[in-house]
Order: sequence, then structure tokens, then C-alpha cells
Amino acid sequence: MDLGLAGRRYLLTGASRGLGLATARHLVADGADALLVARDGQRLADAARELEALDAGRAHTLTGDLADPDLPHRVLAAARERVGGLDGAVLSVGGPPAGETAQITDDQWRTAFEQVHLGPLRLARTLLLHAEGPVSVTFVLSTSVRAPIPGLAVSNGLRPGLAMAAKTLADEFGPAGHRVNVLLPGRIDTDRVRELDAATGDPDRTRAAVSERIPLRRYGRPEEFGAVAAFVTSPAASYVTGAVVTVDGGMTRNL
Repeated sequence: MDLGLAGRRYLLTGASRGLGLATARHLVADGADALLVARDGQRLADAARELEALDAGRAHTLTGDLADPDLPHRVLAAARERVGGLDGAVLSVGGPPAGETAQITDDQWRTAFEQVHLGPLRLARTLLLHAEGPVSVTFVLSTSVRAPIPGLAVSNGLRPGLAMAAKTLADEFGPAGHRVNVLLPGRIDTDRVRELDAATGDPDRTRAAVSERIPLRRYGRPEEFGAVAAFVTSPAASYVTGAVVTVDGGMTRNL
């Protein structure tokens, strides 16, 4: 299926590894140009070299932190200079600190709010307000939007609000032709998920136990998630907006 990505231009945050990089692979392999943003400059450079080796679309980098209020304007300037503008964005939001509600300090909540909620919302708002044509914005959040995950109190508290803000953006910017969607990855085999498993003290046992609760009986592969993200963000999904799409092998039990 041709997703219509050739020659199009996309921003990807959290793009040095994990779900952001997995999505970038699909976009660039199909001929899109990508502006990659992450905090780790070395990993970002490594990711760009990997994508360039696909010999399809181009990959450019910008080191930055979603919590930085100046990042949206830096992104706009870099996008115009390096890829000539943007047709869309996939905003992968890093995982906040793990812990139960009683363990999380006020400072941790404030820091996480800037990074996990306000940062991506501010970036999306800026991209939509300054868009030169219809753009597609996809937020990558977590299944904690639909149901709380034990031991991830901050994610449970912040991500549902961002998902509702995304649906609000879809309402507000839809008349101009912009699309805004949300993806909810479940247990995907990324560094973040492996870290959470390791924190239990017995990662193999944890993985086996969690897999038993997944109808497909396994963790997802990053490329499986990336394929969904690329489709939702692409012109092939031109009538999809305000949607919340779960990519979790069926683990989430509610609708």
C-alpha cells in the first residue's frame, strides 16, 4: 500500500531510539524527509546515519528537550531551513518516573508535567498555529490513557489529560484541514519497557507473566508500532482525526 509519503516532511521527537526511531524508519524508508529531535545528540546522530543508509528519504537532526519553552520555535526554524516546512509530526513523549502516588514528590510531578504534558502540547499547538498547509500531528502516549498501570502513577495522572487535549486540538484545528490523533502503545519491546521489567528484580519472570495477559501472548516489536504510526500520520489516513488508537496486542480490556 502506498501511504503517499514520498517527498513529505515530518518531525519526530524522542527519535533517537524506541518508538520514535521505529516510526522514523517507516517514514524515511517510504521516501519522507525527517527532522529528528531528542536530548541525546550522539544517539541522534547515530539514528540519522542509520536512516540515511536506507537511501530513500533524508534525515536531519536537532538536539532539544520537550520541556524547553524555546524548542517549538527552534523546530519551526530548523524545519523551514532543512526540509522546507512540515507536513506532520509524530510526538513521542518519554516515560515519566515510575512509582506509586505516595512515592512521587511534588517536584517530580512538576518536572514530569513540563516534559510529558505541557512540552508536547506546546509543540503541537505551535506547529498547528504556524502551519503553512494541512498538517497531521500524532501523539504517542500510553495505554495508561485508558486504564491505570500499577506503579506508574505519574503516567496515569498526566497522559489521559494530554489525550483529551489532543482531541480538543482535533476539534479546534480540523476546519483548517489539520488532523490530530493519539496512539497508545502497550507492552512494546523497547529500552523503556525493559527498564520497567528490570526494576521488578526478575525481568524474565515479569515478561512471561505480562505476556500471559496479552491475547497475542508476546510483547510487540517496535517496527509493528512504527507501521501503525506511519499510517495514521500519512495521507493514506486523511479522514482519521480525533482518534485514539491502541497498539497493545489486545491487552487493554476496555473499549
